[in-house]
Amino acid sequence: MAQEPSPEQISQFVERFAGVLANSGVPTMSARVMGAMLVSPTGTMTAAELADALKISQPAVSGAVRQLLQVSFITRERLPGSRKDHYRIREDVFATILERRNQGLGEWESTSRSGAELFGFDTPVGQRLTEAADFFAFIHTDMDQMIKSWRTEHPR
Repeated sequence: MAQEPSPEQISQFVERFAGVLANSGVPTMSARVMGAMLVSPTGTMTAAELADALKISQPAVSGAVRQLLQVSFITRERLPGSRKDHYRIREDVFATILERRNQGLGEWESTSRSGAELFGFDTPVGQRLTEAADFFAFIHTDMDQMIKSWRTEHPR
């Protein structure tokens, strides 16, 4: 059986995980909150627990939580007998993150195609934009299929 990690090791992991999320576009404080919640033994945390675990202010937690709720990466719930809000990472959060990024690829594709049409498909600019659109379409289709496969193999 693996030895339980120390508080310092947990903190280092949360910061490393948050750094990876932040490098891919998640706001830093929201990434830190997600990291802390991910390693929570119960799977839920209150704002006060998040502030304590991350050594940040309540307003910083509030802003991060608000942003994560707006993009549906976490949920808010009340536990029986508790008067505090508890936050939980959605079970399918990582598929949801990639699904949203994939929607962006669809927008990149359509914008690139409209640019190719604007500049002319037979011009150097049009050819570059067409190649970009084809690439985005290829990745978009594959990513969409991978997310569907994941959800089929891992139903909630």
